[in-house]
Amino acid sequence: MAGSPPAAIDPAPVARRRSAGAPRKGEQTRAAIVEAALGLAARDGLEGLTIGALADRMRMSKSGVFAHFGSREDLQIAVLKAYERRFVDEVLVPALKERRGLPRLRAIFGRWIDLSAIEAARGCLWISGAAEYDDRPGAVREELVAMVRSWQRELARAIRQAVETGELPADLDAQDLLFQLYGVILVLHHDGRLLNSPDAVARARRSFDRLIDSWRAVARPVRSRKRTNVRSSRPAR
Repeated sequence: MAGSPPAAIDPAPVARRRSAGAPRKGEQTRAAIVEAALGLAARDGLEGLTIGALADRMRMSKSGVFAHFGSREDLQIAVLKAYERRFVDEVLVPALKERRGLPRLRAIFGRWIDLSAIEAARGCLWISGAAEYDDRPGAVREELVAMVRSWQRELARAIRQAVETGELPADLDAQDLLFQLYGVILVLHHDGRLLNSPDAVARARRSFDRLIDSWRAVARPVRSRKRTNVRSSRPAR
């Protein structure tokens, strides 16, 4: 007796499984546009980012680029979000492998300096964006402010953890140290990018060490009772 013919295989589910993990062509094109826009924005600023310049870079029509974004503002926000993801992946995520406390704080700041040294040549969107949007209301400014505040919260959390581990003094104001560390990065960008200072990175690293040492030096000592051989003159009750 002849065997039954094998059941036909429906190719649709197989195709769906194969394509489930792969980005669609439209998503790939959008990602490529954002990547190109990151490079242009680092050089020209977010306000210098235009659909025309991006279309030339991508060798696409303006309408083709515009089809992936509702507006120039949407494109600028997409670029900011891409920059934030890259920043977190390069600075925060690897540093989280370090022990909570001063080792983690040192790793975060060290990787931030490393990235800042690279950006001294190509530009930092958060720092250039602060100059562009400090007095320019709108959705792009709101997005930028939210990102910077989110990063500051992460840095403040690492500072507080170093306080909790006893590696920084209990009376330290995390916002004060955060302010000082942010200042180091801003000067690093200023001296490295504008003045082309060859020792800006080394100075930034030494500044971090001195800041940490200065805060540890001003830690309030725990008062202890003086021991004496003289017995208390209080009568026993």
